[in-house]
Amino acid sequence: MTADALASAVDRLMAQAREDLERLVAIPSVASEERVPVPAGREAAELVEGLYRDLGFDDIRLLDADDGSVVVLGRTVGPVGAPRVLLYAHYDVQPAGDEDAWSSDPWTLTERDGRWYARGAADCKGNLVMHLTALRALRDVEGGWPVSLTVVCEGSEEMSTGGLERLVAAQPDLFAADVIVVADTGNVEAGVPTVTTSLRGTGSVLVTVRTLSGPVHSGAFGGAAPDAMAALIRVLDTLRDDDGATTVGGVPTDGKWTGAAYPVERFRSDAGVLDGVDVIGGGTVADALWARPVATVLAIEGPAIKDVTASVQAEARAVVNLRVPAGVDAADAQQRLVEQLTAAAPWNARITVEPKTLGRPFAARTDGPAYAALAVAMEQAYGRPMVQTGQGGAIPLCVTLSEAHPDAEILLIGVEEPACRIHAPDESVSPDELRRTAVAEALLLRALSAGRGP
Repeated sequence: MTADALASAVDRLMAQAREDLERLVAIPSVASEERVPVPAGREAAELVEGLYRDLGFDDIRLLDADDGSVVVLGRTVGPVGAPRVLLYAHYDVQPAGDEDAWSSDPWTLTERDGRWYARGAADCKGNLVMHLTALRALRDVEGGWPVSLTVVCEGSEEMSTGGLERLVAAQPDLFAADVIVVADTGNVEAGVPTVTTSLRGTGSVLVTVRTLSGPVHSGAFGGAAPDAMAALIRVLDTLRDDDGATTVGGVPTDGKWTGAAYPVERFRSDAGVLDGVDVIGGGTVADALWARPVATVLAIEGPAIKDVTASVQAEARAVVNLRVPAGVDAADAQQRLVEQLTAAAPWNARITVEPKTLGRPFAARTDGPAYAALAVAMEQAYGRPMVQTGQGGAIPLCVTLSEAHPDAEILLIGVEEPACRIHAPDESVSPDELRRTAVAEALLLRALSAGRGP
C-alpha cells in the first residue's frame, strides 16, 4: 500500500531530517525590525538553496527582496496536466532572547526527552525540513514527483516587513499555483492532525506620552508634576474591561469560534498560567484566541529598574499590538486603536500614537478538492480525523497569495504544537510530529496528481 510505503520511507529519512535541521538551526538567521537585512540571512538562504538543489531542483535561485531579505525560489515541472503546488516556509527566526533562560545552546540542536531543542527547531526551520522530508519520501517511493512544484522560503517573515509579499504582487506568475501549502502553523495538540483555516490580522502602534521638558525630583515636584509613566498606564488601561477582554471602540468583540475547541485546563497548561490566576477574554478560550480582537502591550519603555532614580518621568513609551479576526478590517481597527489611545491621555499630556506594522486577517476556503484530500491524508498519517483551528498570529503572505491567485486553495499546516514553545526559550520540535506531518504532505501531493486518493 502506497501509504505504508511513504510512511516507511519517511521513517528511513528521519536521520537525514535531523541532520538538515541541525545545520539550519546552527545559522542564527535572526529577524527583527532593527536588523534589516537579516544577519546570516544570505548564509541561511544559500543553505536552503543547496538542500533543494541536492534534492533535485535544477531551477533554484535566490531573489533579493526590497526589504533586504533573500527569498529562495525553486521550481520543477511535473507530468502534463499535473496540478501546480507551491510549498512555503521561512528560514528567519526570532531572537533567542536571554540565553541563560535556555537549558542548552539555542543555536545547537539538542535532544532531550525525545524532543529536538533549538531556536527555529519548529518555527519555521522544522517546517522547512518537513517539506524536504516529504519530497524525498515521495521521490523514493514514486520515482519522482507527480505534480509541478514551486518551493518558496523567505527570510523576513518574523519582521513583517513585507519583502516577499511585494515580490508576489509585482511578479505573481513566479508564484502561480493551484494549491498552496503554507507550513507555518501546526496542531492544536501533539498527535491531533490540524488544518488552520483562520488567521488574525495584526496592527501594532507606538505610543509616546510626554509631560515635562525633563525628569524632575519626585520629592521636590512629585504630586503636582504630571507623571508621564502614570499617564501612559492610564492610557493603556483603556484597552481591557474588568474581565480582561479587549475593548477598542467599534471593533466587534462577540465573535464565536466554530472549529476545534480549546479546553481551559489544556490552555492553562500550554500557556503556563499560574495557579489561581484567571484566564481572561470572555467567551470560550477558542473565542478569545481566534474569533475576537486582542490588544497586547508588548513593551513599555522608561527607566530600567537598575537605573532607577527618585524622579517624575518626563516621557514614557509603549508598543501595543492589536490582532483582529477574519472579517474585521485590520487597517480600520488600527485607526480606531490610534484614536482611542490618543483620546485617553489624561491631564492634557502630549501623546502621539504612530501606526507601525499592519497585516490583514485571512480565512481559508474549506470546500475544495485539495482540502478534502488533505483531510484524508492527515487521517491516514495520524490515525484520527483532521480538525480545524484558528491562529492568533498573522501570516500576511496568505492574503497576498490569495489576491494574486484567487482560484488557488491555501492549506495551512505544520509541525508546531503548544509544547514547541515557539518564540520562547527552549523552543523545540517533536520528531514524531515532523514525521507524521511529512507523511501527510507526501500523501497529499500524491493524491493531488490526477485526483488520486492516498
